[in-house]
Amino acid sequence: MTFRERCLVMAVGVVSVLVVAAGCSGGGEDALQQGGGSGGIVVGSANFPEQLILGNMYAEVLEDKGLKVERRLNLGTRDVLFPSLKSGEITLVPEYNGALLAYLSKGQSDVTSPEETTKELRGALPESLIALEASDAQDKDALAVTQQTAEKYDLKTTSDLAPVADKLIVGGPPEMEERPDGLPGLKKVYGIEFAEFKALDAGGPLTVEALANGDIDVGRVFSSQGVIDQRGWVVLADDKELSPAQNIIPIIRKQDNSAKIEDALNKLSATLTTGDLKKLNKRVEVDKEDPEVVAKDYLKQKGVLGG
Repeated sequence: MTFRERCLVMAVGVVSVLVVAAGCSGGGEDALQQGGGSGGIVVGSANFPEQLILGNMYAEVLEDKGLKVERRLNLGTRDVLFPSLKSGEITLVPEYNGALLAYLSKGQSDVTSPEETTKELRGALPESLIALEASDAQDKDALAVTQQTAEKYDLKTTSDLAPVADKLIVGGPPEMEERPDGLPGLKKVYGIEFAEFKALDAGGPLTVEALANGDIDVGRVFSSQGVIDQRGWVVLADDKELSPAQNIIPIIRKQDNSAKIEDALNKLSATLTTGDLKKLNKRVEVDKEDPEVVAKDYLKQKGVLGG
């Protein structure tokens, strides 16, 4: 299970939430499409902290440009969000280039680099939708070790694991044992064979606890998880790009003011790194801060607002 498959879990009643929200906006889908065409933007997001942070960021930068923005965050899965984007119920969402490409291609794409992934994604999107500039920030499957393990074996990249993997225990979701970008891919691409594999979860509490307690030496996590900074862990760079890219990328509907929206969001995306995302996620996931407050703080810090 990839991060996007794990996190984009449908919220109970999300379809009814969309219907009610559309009705409350005054006229349902037609009104939303008209609103988008006249300058109104409806920002949607999935139902996990990172998406709430990004959705609030997008809304803030567009409001700062004088655009009318409605937030419809915390809605649910891509199976709900993407059709709503196509229909016009939503006009803008934060996405992940690799996950959305896999969704549109039904898993048939085999590109993994950020550049190739974004290029192929643009070709796969319906004509009514635009993929803006992808940020450097990625929320992708990754391998993490404690600082102690990193120092002991001089680990910085996934390649560095190859000479020492036979001394190490790796843990992750059960499907990691069979997925092409799991243990088979690590062996084929990197020549890595671990001493043992422990079936745990996808970057969840089982993996976190096992890595913290020393029950495993290497854990399958997600590159932007807040717990990484909290614990001081080291994420190993996927230097041969085994796992598909998952760059944060805004997807919008074409409309009259698309150029103004693109300019504002591209400037925001240019500031965002995976390191930033980890810090932001820590504030929401670990420190339990309000995603809207965290988003505003980031935008002010980076000088994105005002001008």
